[in-house]
Amino acid sequence: MNELEKILSDPRVTVRKGGSPDPSGRSVVYWMQRAQRAVDNPALDVAVRAANELRLPLAVFFGLHPNYPGANLRHYAFLLEGLEETARGVERRGAAFILRSYPRHDLLRFCDEVRAALVIGDENPLREPESWRRSASKKLNVPLWTVDADTVAPTKLFAKEEYAARTLRPKIRAVLDVFLQPLEEPLCICPWPAKSRPEAERLDAGRLLKTLPLDRGASAVSRFKGGTAEGLRRLRLFIDDRLSDYPLRRNLPQEAGTSELSAYLHFGHLGPLTIALAVKGAGAPEEVKRAYLEELIVRRELSINYVARNANYDSLGGSPDWARATLDRHRDDIRPHIYSRTRLEESGTHDPLWNAAQLEMTATGYMHGYLRMYWAKKILEWSETPEEAFATAVCLNDKYFLCGRDPNGYTGIAWAIGGKHDRPWGPRRPVFGTVRYMSAAGMARKFDVKAYIARVERLAGGRP
Repeated sequence: MNELEKILSDPRVTVRKGGSPDPSGRSVVYWMQRAQRAVDNPALDVAVRAANELRLPLAVFFGLHPNYPGANLRHYAFLLEGLEETARGVERRGAAFILRSYPRHDLLRFCDEVRAALVIGDENPLREPESWRRSASKKLNVPLWTVDADTVAPTKLFAKEEYAARTLRPKIRAVLDVFLQPLEEPLCICPWPAKSRPEAERLDAGRLLKTLPLDRGASAVSRFKGGTAEGLRRLRLFIDDRLSDYPLRRNLPQEAGTSELSAYLHFGHLGPLTIALAVKGAGAPEEVKRAYLEELIVRRELSINYVARNANYDSLGGSPDWARATLDRHRDDIRPHIYSRTRLEESGTHDPLWNAAQLEMTATGYMHGYLRMYWAKKILEWSETPEEAFATAVCLNDKYFLCGRDPNGYTGIAWAIGGKHDRPWGPRRPVFGTVRYMSAAGMARKFDVKAYIARVERLAGGRP
């Protein structure tokens, strides 16, 4: 078995367009999108290995388009903060990092320009990015392989939509020892000749943010800075200061008890393998590490499975039959309050806790995970229909969260509003039926609500 055959035997790799690499090709192209990093990146590793086997230089192409679905200035600012670091890391591995921004961001033209023999891409289960990969597979004249670079256990191993964490957990555990291993991270052996190196646009984040025609509906935030180095710093902080108390503090929003790495995972500035190996090797008790790895691997990859296997992941149509039936049965129930999307967006409800959670989102790009559940359930309670509630939650999620437009976010909304990965709860309640209910009084029994509100006010004011 030669090196290319070994690569294709990896379950992380999917052949989108088959055939042999073009023998007249002059390069291999890695089309980087979701996995925006130069370390612990299985897609980059595959591209380097393939380029070395073909004795060709590698170009890592990043096409920056200003109309990525749902993205705005907030998201682009975080992305660009990390991209320069990624470019340096790619160059250290012997490849050329090539940025082309709108209107020169077209992959097909770039592949023609550099005479690609083979194209490697990373994967993204969301609807629009997946459609781009399918389109590229039809239009490219050379093979296209994609690599699952943002899970620990490859999504392809789980071909059906899982019912709940309890059905996915044993399947992941059965293969975890195979995939929870450090990556080799090979270096390119064929550098680009100086005269034929493709032209790269200068990576000037300030200029790009000013000149690209971006949606400016949400401003950049200062609480989180993009990039692999910053993500690794936060990971070390979590392991050193928070991991040992994680099971006790993770559901206390008034404290900084979680890893706060969701944005770094979403943009691919950190890979889940990096985090999992660091936690696995930490000095914390085993039960503590298991609790965190359950969230990082099983729960996160359950969300990815849902988005990859259910075409209606961002609407009520993706929810289970029992939940849609009970919500429909209570469709005409009197709501205690009805708020417009604008009023919700402006934190203008009667509920101080909900308003603080919404403020945390709009001001910082983040909301504590425990409060995300309450946040979405109250949108259901205060909207005229469950369909409207789901659409409002998705809209606000995508606009303000740095980790919006992500399987975790859509699955969280589907759980809160549509009972996804949950079960019926009794007794029946107005509006909710048998969908699990959460109340302000119940939240107050679980954590210090006043302390949380005070913390959000400090963060929104730019204070730690």
